[in-house]
Amino acid sequence: MPLVTGIRFKEKGKVYYFDPGDIPLKAGDKVLVETVKGIEIGVVAAEPRDVPDDNLVLPLRKVIRPAGKEDLDVAERNEQKAVEALDIAAQKIAQHGLEMRLVDAEYTFDSSRVTLYFTADGRVDFRELVKDLASALRTRVELRQIGVRDEAKFFGGLGPCGRELCCASFLCEFQPVSIRMAKEQNLPLNPSKISGTCGRLLCCLRFESESVDVGKTQEPPIDIGAYVITPAGEGKVTGYSQSKGLLTVLFEDGTMSEFPEEEVDVKK
Repeated sequence: MPLVTGIRFKEKGKVYYFDPGDIPLKAGDKVLVETVKGIEIGVVAAEPRDVPDDNLVLPLRKVIRPAGKEDLDVAERNEQKAVEALDIAAQKIAQHGLEMRLVDAEYTFDSSRVTLYFTADGRVDFRELVKDLASALRTRVELRQIGVRDEAKFFGGLGPCGRELCCASFLCEFQPVSIRMAKEQNLPLNPSKISGTCGRLLCCLRFESESVDVGKTQEPPIDIGAYVITPAGEGKVTGYSQSKGLLTVLFEDGTMSEFPEEEVDVKK
């Protein structure tokens, strides 16, 4: 098994594997690595360890060297240049009359390329904009359209639960989320209730759905549709929460309530 180290280029970004060679590395170290975009500076997110070939995309690129003071100074200057690039790009976008919303900009370590990230409601023809920006910034320019989830991850914020957004706090990659996951959890199919700040389905629906899938082998203690007697009167079972151990009961007046299994008896 090859020896690899995990490198992250953004604070909550995806972890990429590189060959550390003979360089001793520990978590939090800043290093220079070669990527498809050129030389970049990243942070060690996973210390060197053996990983099976099946989990890797070979061949691995090597870690060039640990980042020194001069390297960190270059990275800081690049961040300042990225802020200036955003201002210039915003002016050029306005001049070209394009419907684009700039999100972020980043330079490669050697300043050979600047990548501008933006969101838009549809496809945007920015060929003339790229030429104009390349002339103004005097470097190679790449415009990359991202989705609203990536935008929410960048800006951050609080979710409907009152906690920091999952995407901005710990999710490194986005996974598909479907309305089926909400249905399996007996959640109200109201877009305002199951959508996040980005306007898409809540990411937490997916990893909570995995817990539901684990418990699917256990059948509800009382069949869905059965008529039961509860402390609040007679009604019909319409749902069951495996995680909570609660039965949802619909009463004749149209109201619904949840009851623990031990408080419900099947009507004979």
